[in-house]
Amino acid sequence: MILKMDRLPIELPIPKNPSANDAAAIQELLGGKFGEMSTLMNYTFQSFNFRGRKKIRPFYDVIASIAGEEYGHIEVVSYAINLLLTGVTKRGHDPVPAPLADAVNARNTYHYIASGQGSLPVDSMGNFWTGQNVFSSGNLKLDLLHNFFLECGARGNKMRAYEMVSDPTARTMVGYLLVRGGLHIVAYAKALEKLTGVEVTKLLPIPDLSNNAFPEAKKFMEQKLHLQLYTFSQDDYKQAGLIWNGPHPDDGQECVVVEGAIPGFPVPDLEEEPQLNSPGADDFDPQVFSDMAKKMGIKYDY
Repeated sequence: MILKMDRLPIELPIPKNPSANDAAAIQELLGGKFGEMSTLMNYTFQSFNFRGRKKIRPFYDVIASIAGEEYGHIEVVSYAINLLLTGVTKRGHDPVPAPLADAVNARNTYHYIASGQGSLPVDSMGNFWTGQNVFSSGNLKLDLLHNFFLECGARGNKMRAYEMVSDPTARTMVGYLLVRGGLHIVAYAKALEKLTGVEVTKLLPIPDLSNNAFPEAKKFMEQKLHLQLYTFSQDDYKQAGLIWNGPHPDDGQECVVVEGAIPGFPVPDLEEEPQLNSPGADDFDPQVFSDMAKKMGIKYDY
């Protein structure tokens, strides 16, 4: 089970220049073949289907811990997309002036037609994510090798997406994913080394560019987020430390397991977009919920 928290792993800055096309570009990091939807579902199904767990529990704990983190990655990419889409059309209730006129020039009109200027499980070209991207062979060695290259492919896409967009919102998000995704690459490399004896970490980094080349990523490296594998569980997955330990191949610092989740930051409060009928509650009376909350003894903020 996942313990859901109304927080994001990092604080996202408000975009200086909202851009529908920037949002379309980073959709690849959400719903693309190597996006966060794929990493979440690959590791989730591999953890569900894991056999022989009692015998080789540390490998299961690593896969399950990373699967837990990927849910938060979907959230942070989605909110970056939503922030980049906020303010790109003219707000209002009158449809006659064509408030969505600029949408015809956007790379991904799904953001307006199929959504209320929000993220979708699609890639940068609007193709919907598919379960065909999930690989769960049942063979531990094969699954770990697949996960290693999946994360390497994801890293390559993140680097290219970073070079496509310049807004601090997008780049902060991508910088964070470069660091955390890099940790996942090393984790799967270490798991393969424990399982096979092959020094997979000697292949790193793939692609051959250090996170230090990206200022936003370097900031998170200085916070040691490349060293800390979170279990994303209150009591379980503690044996992940039998694999995630020793020196990090990037800087030689010690790898550590942290029980629990990343503390996180408040989720951005997205403004209404009435021209898209979003959220579509113009006759809502907040006093109704205020009165109900008072009777129930709970706090209600509007």
